Amino acid sequence: MQIEAEPGFVLHARAYRETSLLVEVLSLNHGRIGVLARGVSSAKGQVLRAALQPLQWIRLDAQQRGELAQLRGAEALDAAPRLHGHAMLAGFYLNELVLRLAPRHDPVPELYRSYGETRARMAVGAPLAWSLRRFERDLLDALGVGFDLETASDGQPIDPAARYELDAHDGVRRLLSERDGRGRRGTATGAALLALANDQEPATEDLASLRLAMRSVLAQHLGVRGLKSWELMDDLARRG
Repeated sequence: MQIEAEPGFVLHARAYRETSLLVEVLSLNHGRIGVLARGVSSAKGQVLRAALQPLQWIRLDAQQRGELAQLRGAEALDAAPRLHGHAMLAGFYLNELVLRLAPRHDPVPELYRSYGETRARMAVGAPLAWSLRRFERDLLDALGVGFDLETASDGQPIDPAARYELDAHDGVRRLLSERDGRGRRGTATGAALLALANDQEPATEDLASLRLAMRSVLAQHLGVRGLKSWELMDDLARRG
């Protein structure tokens, strides 16, 4: 199958043999694809190699043969965001999450658009925590495993003053008391859930409550192996 003038975002690239790269791309019309780029470490291949760095937006031509596509050409469509510190770690998290959860060869245009929007927000220095929570929500929705953030699993409307657990299968469960479940840790405020549902950035404390709550849902989809970026973020938080 020919892949021609396909837009995509580079998620990951690693060396393969002496002069080649194995590249993972989130494309618009073909979903997540693996691409073999030959000869990019040669003097003539430096421009192409530069276009195949993580977070780069590209247009590519390739020949799909089995699991991997053979790259025929690629060009950068813009300048990749120059991220540092926490923003660089957030970019790594963004890519790792898509690599682990987005299916191969299954187009998910909603995910492609959300990734592009989140990347653009990071490039201009938009608040990282809110950008990442929005992307996590959009990722789950795009993959068909999201849930209603305005109604609890018992059918009751979300109470802004209450706290809730998020479960990949049951959705939003109200925390009835401090002894219910795991207590407050890992639970989100109702106000935060309603804000996320309506795409309105919540207050700082409410926004902070979403981080571990959303992580618990993602962890259930990821299985026993978590994310390296989570380990790095937790280590950074302990040191900070």
